[in-house]
Amino acid sequence: MAPGAMMPGFYNHNYLILQAPGYVAILVEMIHDVRIVPLDGRPHLAPTVRQWLGDSRGRWDGNTLVVETTNLDGRVHERLPWNTVFATSENLRLIERFTRIDAETIDYQFTVTDPAVFTKPWTAATPMTRMQVPIYEYACHEGNYSIMNILKGAREQDKTEAARVKR
Repeated sequence: MAPGAMMPGFYNHNYLILQAPGYVAILVEMIHDVRIVPLDGRPHLAPTVRQWLGDSRGRWDGNTLVVETTNLDGRVHERLPWNTVFATSENLRLIERFTRIDAETIDYQFTVTDPAVFTKPWTAATPMTRMQVPIYEYACHEGNYSIMNILKGAREQDKTEAARVKR
């Protein structure tokens, strides 16, 4: 999960951010995760409730959406493009800031606090630029000719087996 899911990767790292009354939803094109972030001031879930994507709560600070995520289950292990493994524990506290810079750009910043993994909190930032293209379903089968060939081979194997049984 975040911050790994929100960090630019090698492909499919596009996001659709929607706001509805009392909520913001962030659809991540890669793996098609959706984060639903309540904005109504409700408290985080009990510390005993752990989730893969954590428990996010948001609020507005001027024109900046501030999202705090806690209660992750400690299974985050993101292999980054430069072959570094980014891991966190269930103690992770993530603060994200989404600030619209102009009509085409959001300044995305996140601060990671995880005393079980890092000696001190750290912050990173990356711009998010508006794209006028659709978000695609994350599926690896389009154009995958190996599936067709695997199925052809399996059908041939079925025919051979059926012919052997008839003898």
